[in-house]
Amino acid sequence: MSRRQHYCDLYDGPVRDGRPLAVVHGNCQAEALRVLLAGSPSFPWQPVRVPPVHELTADDLPPYDALLGASTLLLSQPVRAGYRDLPLGTADVAARLAPGAQVVRWPVVRDAGLHPWQAIVRTADGAQPPVVPYHDLRTLTGRDPSSPDLVAAALHSRAELARREARDADVAVSDLLPGLGGRAVHTLNHPGNALLLGLAHRVQSSLGTPADAADPGRVLLGGVRAPLETSVLQALGLDLTAARDHWLVDGAPVPAATVVEAQRAWYATRPDAVAAGRERYADRLELLGLA
Repeated sequence: MSRRQHYCDLYDGPVRDGRPLAVVHGNCQAEALRVLLAGSPSFPWQPVRVPPVHELTADDLPPYDALLGASTLLLSQPVRAGYRDLPLGTADVAARLAPGAQVVRWPVVRDAGLHPWQAIVRTADGAQPPVVPYHDLRTLTGRDPSSPDLVAAALHSRAELARREARDADVAVSDLLPGLGGRAVHTLNHPGNALLLGLAHRVQSSLGTPADAADPGRVLLGGVRAPLETSVLQALGLDLTAARDHWLVDGAPVPAATVVEAQRAWYATRPDAVAAGRERYADRLELLGLA
């Protein structure tokens, strides 16, 4: 299926079902939230499928503007004004909605509690490490952790999410994380279905509608699933039977050693990535005994 076919609601206009339109604006988590809301039996808006914000281009602006002008609800993650030199920030997009439209901001969900060594590092050329698009701070530094405080690392990550929620969002999910255990996230930035459902219910409640979004019966953001290490589960007091020593990529197991070896060789050619990772994650490196 072509991109135009996949996002035909944007390019050709949605097939209206009688409800006012809603746009869910953000990264890959936005489409997952849209799916859950679209499956709600009582949600009073019709959520329209659009590309994630990082895929939108200048050519997409005319149809996006037309869609926004016909929409009475925007559900948006915090996106900075002028994102990628385009008017795609939350405030930019909200200004182009239909008169009287509502806006609900929800957080970019990132949680390193289950994967304390996992990181996302931005390089100048956008290059990603091989095998999986995540860095391991142990591999990046070439060091073995000394007395890592895994509980402190989890609390630090969740406190940062709570801080961003308080600053930028109208609904929060950070308080849901401890109760979800090993189901909370698949990777640093891919929430599990249980957390996404909690988010959907809070969005619905914030709008005064029934919190009745239901699990769609498929994993929404599980294309890449990181290992769940026994030491982490034990430190956090979680069920040890959930431990897994390998990655899952599109459902296929990938040994952790395969990822480490490939990424170690890549770092030897990318000192810029190593430097960027050390700088960005200085606090976490300290907590994990890798500084």
